Amino acid sequence: MYKQILCWRYLKTRYLAFACIISVMLGVATLIVVNSVMNGFATKLRDLLHSVLSDVVMEGHSMEGFHDPAEKIARIRKNPYLNSQIQSMAVTLEAFGMVQYRNINGEIATRPVRVVGIEMKDRASVGGFHQHLIRQKDETEPSFEIPAKIRKNYELAEENLRAFREREEREADEKQKKLDTQPPRLPFRVIEKPIGIPDDVQKLFDAARKGEKPEAPIPPPRAVPHVPRVPQGAILGHLIAHFKYRDPKTGEYKEAEPIKIGDPIVLTTVSSGEKLMPVYDSFIAVDYFKSDMSEYDANCVFVPLEHLQKLRSMDNRASNILIKLKNYKEADKVVAALEALFPHDQLAISTWEKKQGPLLRAIEIEKSILNILLFMIIAVAGFGILAIFSMIVSEKTRDIGILKALGASSGGIMKIFLTYGLLLGVVGAGFGTILGLTLTWNINEVEAFIALMTGTKVFDGGVYYFNEIPTDVQPAAILIVNLGAIAIAVVFSIIPAFRAAMLHPVQALRYE
Repeated sequence: MYKQILCWRYLKTRYLAFACIISVMLGVATLIVVNSVMNGFATKLRDLLHSVLSDVVMEGHSMEGFHDPAEKIARIRKNPYLNSQIQSMAVTLEAFGMVQYRNINGEIATRPVRVVGIEMKDRASVGGFHQHLIRQKDETEPSFEIPAKIRKNYELAEENLRAFREREEREADEKQKKLDTQPPRLPFRVIEKPIGIPDDVQKLFDAARKGEKPEAPIPPPRAVPHVPRVPQGAILGHLIAHFKYRDPKTGEYKEAEPIKIGDPIVLTTVSSGEKLMPVYDSFIAVDYFKSDMSEYDANCVFVPLEHLQKLRSMDNRASNILIKLKNYKEADKVVAALEALFPHDQLAISTWEKKQGPLLRAIEIEKSILNILLFMIIAVAGFGILAIFSMIVSEKTRDIGILKALGASSGGIMKIFLTYGLLLGVVGAGFGTILGLTLTWNINEVEAFIALMTGTKVFDGGVYYFNEIPTDVQPAAILIVNLGAIAIAVVFSIIPAFRAAMLHPVQALRYE
């Protein structure tokens, strides 16, 4: 009982102990905040990658992709195990290309993009594709359909051009009728029969000489009528159609929109086959794709799958089959079954995690290194505990001698200092957990306050394209941080505790 009483008394009266508590508290709070923010970024990244990809991806090794994707899907469905594990599948066709549009200044702008052909309904069934759309985000069945108002404008332009062509044809007919009623005039001298002129042409010359009307007058050539069409719709990556700039007056970031909904664009890509040839077509921007990942938002243009197949002369060919599973835990078994089903096809089959493996591993390595470095803060607090306990042992040498003279054992003396270190660790870790969770749950308000006080944004939306700092509090990580902090406090108490336990009572009583 005396051990607990002495520990509590030392905790309340020794002000140096508060320095140890504060050190442990700050170390634990820092680890919790940084760990939660890093987990938030990692979780958000994983969710985004998973939503723009799918559980399992089958992709061809070349730009020509693979033949007859419908037959491959049918083979997959015939397999009992795969059919029981797969929820839905979608076919896509990808190619590199160039997009042309008129920027805000009216100039033609060109940039490289990745053209992706999809069936909207199938693509929405294998992931969260439609959740990243801006104009059609809340619609149950998004599509490439051009908005009614914009389509009406194109149809009106088509009607006007058709009327203009019909008027030209009527005027040409009336002009021809006038020519038919007038006798032909010959601005040249007709010879009997020039050498080398065909007989049918000679008949026309003879009729003209006699003033007779030719049997089959040659009509004047007419212009080939051009019937305009309403272009296909396209969904642009958000960063293709938008860019951020800093307002020189306010210093705030604003967003410009060079490509608006309804604006025409031209996509140029290459055809398939032995000889690559450039092919192009016009499209209408109908929506924006915003996943908060620049790899997709700044590069991808989505168009109807069938239209892209025709444009690239790749009928009944595709480059990817995206698969959504009923239970992702079975992903590795599904991949193995697919590889066994298509042993000789040039297909790369993998889960989305393996496909993005280098990026995910890089984040995990960064988290591990950062946690190791931040644990050094708590280690510094441990050295503080070591120094303070050593001072306490030196100051309380006579008191230790009295306790031993009264019957306290060496183990009892050692337990006093170990319990004291444990108490410092528990109190410091407890307050650190409260402080860390409070900062984590209000991290965006804290960032706004720091920006207001310093005039500099800590989290710049122009760099990350996030609206707020993502956080993810994991109870297991908090438990590990607390146990680590308490363990460090106890470990650094061992040497002073052992030194106090080894004191001889007579020598301790004679200590000045």
